[in-house]
Amino acid sequence: MKTSTRYASPGDRIFDFCNIALMLLLIAVTLYPFANMMAVSLNDAMDSSRGGIFLKPRIFTWYNYKYTLREAAIYHSLLISVLRTVIGTIVTVFCSAMVAYTISRPEYVLRKWVALSFVLTMYFNGGLIPTYLLNKELHLINSFWVYIIPGIVGVFNVIIIRSFIEGIPDGIIESAKMDGAGDFGTFMRIVLPLCLPVLATVSLFVAVGQWNSWFDVFLYNSSNINLSTLQYELMKILQSSNGSMTQKTVGDVLSNQTGHVMNQVTPASIRATMTIIASLPIIMVYPFLQKYFVKGMTLGGVKG
Repeated sequence: MKTSTRYASPGDRIFDFCNIALMLLLIAVTLYPFANMMAVSLNDAMDSSRGGIFLKPRIFTWYNYKYTLREAAIYHSLLISVLRTVIGTIVTVFCSAMVAYTISRPEYVLRKWVALSFVLTMYFNGGLIPTYLLNKELHLINSFWVYIIPGIVGVFNVIIIRSFIEGIPDGIIESAKMDGAGDFGTFMRIVLPLCLPVLATVSLFVAVGQWNSWFDVFLYNSSNINLSTLQYELMKILQSSNGSMTQKTVGDVLSNQTGHVMNQVTPASIRATMTIIASLPIIMVYPFLQKYFVKGMTLGGVKG
């Protein structure tokens, strides 16, 4: 008869207790800033300036969101952000995976030199002005594709995917070629399905980078409101709020019929609201990507 040895000694209990305590502390440290921002964004702005807002609003209000989202440009910029995130992630991950597969094949005699040239670009680049001039010569200024094409192959992503591909048994790829599959067919039907875990991870990196990016909008498309992104619009709102309000001054005031102040906003309330607005889409997408990531790891482990 087998007996459980999970708590056979006091050392095991202490170890488990420390692990649980450490994980709970890590969860609290990770979630508290976001929960605090949520509470501040849902609290009356002038009341928040008194401090003491931790995990729940003291005076609940939606006005901070109404103030931030009242501009019609926000909704169009949200569409542009979604498009650049979806298209940019798909194109970047696919192209990076193709390059990674190419330089991972031993029959490609120049793969080491090509990989070295890629790595050098991580340490040296042309600089901001040459990059701008290059994009201008490529007619990418005031174009949506300036968000996609310059970063279509990420060197860091290529290195990660290549390392994963090199761990795939050569016999699987050789079997596909013996069955008549070409390089592209092998890549699409064999390599990509086996690379689901690393592709999911890289997709998360690329998607977060695309969603949070605003400086390229400032450089290349600041004069075209139709190509503005959510992050850039929120940055402009924050700048305008800092320029037109002090911490205790009204930026936008509504009065009721008796003439008393109903709502006010402050830079702190706008910052908290902007943080929540910019974070929620990624937070909502992440659980689906995480589920896909776990599924891909399971498939990779079984087939390996």
